[in-house]
Amino acid sequence: MTLKNVRHRLMIVLTMCMVFCYQNVLVNGRSQTQSGVALMSVEELKTRLDNKEPVVIIDVRSSETYANSDQKIKGAIHVKVRRLKHRLNFAPLKNTPKDRQVVTYCACPADESAIAAARVLLESGFTRVRVLRGGWREWVKISGQTEPKPRGM
Repeated sequence: MTLKNVRHRLMIVLTMCMVFCYQNVLVNGRSQTQSGVALMSVEELKTRLDNKEPVVIIDVRSSETYANSDQKIKGAIHVKVRRLKHRLNFAPLKNTPKDRQVVTYCACPADESAIAAARVLLESGFTRVRVLRGGWREWVKISGQTEPKPRGM
C-alpha cells in the first residue's frame, strides 16, 4: 500500500470513531449522546409499549419527512422542533407530568433533531427524557408498533 492509501484509510477509521463517540457515550453504565442526553434503544421502547408502560413519544421528524410517510410510532405526537417549547403550553403536552418517561425521535442520521427536542424538554423541567437511538429508521427495521398518521397531516 502506498502512503496515500494508508492515510486515506486512517482518515476513514478516525472519522467513523468520531461519529461513534459523538453519538454514544457511557455515563454510569447508561448510553448518552455527547451532549449528555440519555439514549433509549428501539428494543427497550418496543418492550415498554408491549408492556403498556406510560411513555410519551414525540416525533420530531422534519415536516417533509413526516409528510412523505404514512406511519408514525404508535401513540407518537408530531411536533416541529422549533415549535416544541410553545407546544408545551397546549394539550396533550401541557397535561404531561414532568416525571413521565418521554422519548423523542427523528429520522436524522445522528438523531440531531431528537437531541435538540430532548434538550428543550429537559430545560422545561422534564426529568425522564431520552432519545430513541437510530430513530424512525431503526424503529422500522425492528418492525416496531406503528399507526397511520392522522388524516391531513
